[in-house]
Amino acid sequence: MRLNTAIAVLAGLVLRLYFVLKFPATESGDGPFYIELASNWLKNHVYGAMVDGRLVPIDTRVPGYPAFLAAVFAIGGNTQRAVMLAQVLVDLATCVVIAMIAARLAPEHVRSRVMLAGLWLAALCPFTANYTAITLTETLVTFLTAAGLLVLLQAAALEFAPANARANAVPTGVNPWFVAGIVGGFGALVRPETPLTLIAAGVVLLVLWRRPRDWTKLVRVGVLMGVGVLLPLVPWAARNWRTLHQVQFLAPRYANLPSEIVPHGVNAWTGTWLWRFRDVYLTLWKFDDEAVPIDTIPPSAFDSADERNRVAAILAVYNDSTTLTPEIDRAFGGIARERTARHPLRTYIEIPFLRCVSMWFTPRVELLPYSGQIFPLRSEWHDDRRDLVVSVTLFAIGIIYAGLAVAGAWMSRKSPGWAVLVVFVIVRTVFFATMVETPEPRYVLECFPAVIALAAQVFAGRAQLSSTGSG
Repeated sequence: MRLNTAIAVLAGLVLRLYFVLKFPATESGDGPFYIELASNWLKNHVYGAMVDGRLVPIDTRVPGYPAFLAAVFAIGGNTQRAVMLAQVLVDLATCVVIAMIAARLAPEHVRSRVMLAGLWLAALCPFTANYTAITLTETLVTFLTAAGLLVLLQAAALEFAPANARANAVPTGVNPWFVAGIVGGFGALVRPETPLTLIAAGVVLLVLWRRPRDWTKLVRVGVLMGVGVLLPLVPWAARNWRTLHQVQFLAPRYANLPSEIVPHGVNAWTGTWLWRFRDVYLTLWKFDDEAVPIDTIPPSAFDSADERNRVAAILAVYNDSTTLTPEIDRAFGGIARERTARHPLRTYIEIPFLRCVSMWFTPRVELLPYSGQIFPLRSEWHDDRRDLVVSVTLFAIGIIYAGLAVAGAWMSRKSPGWAVLVVFVIVRTVFFATMVETPEPRYVLECFPAVIALAAQVFAGRAQLSSTGSG
């Protein structure tokens, strides 16, 4: 068992080092901005960025990940390689936590086997491993998400498990619901949506404790988690009140500076048709920076030739200056309202559903030098076989993990806390499909601790099925 565990950890280390050394992503996404925040905090003692040539305090990003970067810079030097190596260690720790979650779901007599399966599945997961090679929040927040889920399962075991299972639970010294809230609060300092783990647990408890006689327990747990999640946020909120003279426990909804325009109209318009991540590069991420040619927008964005002409006219005005003005944004908002009025189910049901599919069923090559393009299969095979093989392989791996998770969820459906993992995956997916404008595959990466822990249940074999059937 120990040898197998050591080999699994070593395999996970080798995979992550491979991504760090072979495919480091040093200029992607918000990475440079996080580095700027960390460097200013460390060197100038100001949590801020350069605005109009001046270093000014800001609140557009929560401070958890910049604090992590600053700590790494203070110890290992101001290099992204040091950050990536630190993230390798964090992600290996996440693998261990995932294995512990998997073990807690399994019957006691097969926990060692399931724990080892969870460790191997986590260690060899290329999707989480890949994100250690970029200065983004994913690795750190995935660890905090996994830790929060583990504590929630501990809390569920104490609340709902039979007496013998409660006796075997490891005492924490502090109420686990409160601890789960604290972990969620620290997670919110890295990514504001991390407390979705607590919301998932709340949904499960609302169903289980829906009768009036259980409402006292529901209020007790809600208060414990609520107080816990607020405690880590209070210093950040106090800083914002003292420095910026405003109440801000997290960060602005659109991470914008006070002088920046929030493109509500553009967001509403893309919300009526945009569901593929590749279209984000062609539209949303170009506005206020680059020209947006009408020919790069897919036909699904238009209900008629007249509508296409109207959008082309708006874009022509925008492309003259590549500046998104309030008037241009309102024009897009008007088209969005018309499209939604004509097809409300498309905006509120079809597009969010397609975004869910897009975020989950993708090769996840956004950090790799591959296209992720699979169809048309024959054409891709002739154009670039290596690209196609990598894309198909990663796509298949994602399908395998998802399929194992579904099977494992069915097998472990009698386990205390099982529903928390399933509901968390659903809640997080729906949240990002409906509340966030860009359907990036990385947004469901934080679901993988739950996915892998559930997938590991399959390796319990007949013992798990027997236990489920008798439960």
